[in-house]
Amino acid sequence: MRFMVIVKANEDTENGVMPTTEELAAMGDYNEELVKAGVMLAGDGLYPSEKGARVRFDGKGATTVIDGPFTETKELIAGFWIWELPSLQDAVEWLKKAPFAEGEVEIRQVHGPEAFGDALTPEIQAQEDRMREQIAAQRS
Repeated sequence: MRFMVIVKANEDTENGVMPTTEELAAMGDYNEELVKAGVMLAGDGLYPSEKGARVRFDGKGATTVIDGPFTETKELIAGFWIWELPSLQDAVEWLKKAPFAEGEVEIRQVHGPEAFGDALTPEIQAQEDRMREQIAAQRS
């Protein structure tokens, strides 16, 4: 199973406060442990929401662009990982080892093909497979 591990933003991350050398080193060691165990597929930190935008769709074909910063800090994301593990409990156990002093991190399972049932036709699955192969080729 794949999981998105979502590091919630706080006042510091939204104000652009960067981690210390010690915090970077601790997170680097933790990430290295995840990679060596075959858990971590991807992960990155995000710039504050002032460097972002939201696009709202109205259901009638129109869109509205809202430039950051966004005020709901507790609802924002400061970073993420994509992990592959057998269960949610395994993800929780790995996350407990993370070098965070405080804050909140959310774990959400990523949909696999089985989640879409009959709506995922063989043609759509083939398209998805082709795109994943293209992405992997572009990254290597």
